[in-house]
Amino acid sequence: MQEIFHRNIKESVSAERLESYCKDGADECTTFARYLWNMAVCESLYSPLQIAEIALRNAIHNALSIRFNSSQWYDFAPLQPYAKDEIAQAKKRILQKKGAFSPGDIVAELQFGFWTSLLGKVYNNSPIPAAILKHAVKNCHKSEKNISAQKQRWDMIRELRNRVFHHERIIHWKDLKQQHEHLLFAIKWISNDLYDLTIVLDRFSATYDSGIIIWKDKIRYHWPKTEGAGK
Repeated sequence: MQEIFHRNIKESVSAERLESYCKDGADECTTFARYLWNMAVCESLYSPLQIAEIALRNAIHNALSIRFNSSQWYDFAPLQPYAKDEIAQAKKRILQKKGAFSPGDIVAELQFGFWTSLLGKVYNNSPIPAAILKHAVKNCHKSEKNISAQKQRWDMIRELRNRVFHHERIIHWKDLKQQHEHLLFAIKWISNDLYDLTIVLDRFSATYDSGIIIWKDKIRYHWPKTEGAGK
């Protein structure tokens, strides 16, 4: 690998970001290959993660609209104070941007963490969990049809989503293939058709299974070692 290329890329990406890819003493080529492979793997997870996030929030919105007989259920449901504050802040942001808001605007504005928080134990004595289990994740297996199992699964998805969207390293996760499988099943819980669409778009397995070899080859081909380097 060319020394100039290595130095310039390291400066642009930052040594701190690249450090997690060479803690085992990997050489420069392996380090950059891991970085590129990680980027490709994260990209391959973008579509299923995006689909899962959008599907969950719309499924919960529809479920609670049915339970509270209103698409503005967030104004009537027994939400925790922090959840009410998030809704108030969402309304404020939308009003500043558009001057008015619809239920759909509110749903889109709320963060993924808001929706997964509705699966928490704090709502066990409210009608919210039953509505979600009945209407939002209606396709899930009987063994998964409890709110604690749903909370655990969606928290795992949210953690993966945050790592991917913040460009952090994930290729070292030993259960990454299992997490991908769980992500697909979570989408299927909500909609079989959406699951089929996700499968068509999904490129994770091919990207992950290819490993870093193809990335090493790209680096060696495009940026070969400078003649005489290392002598």
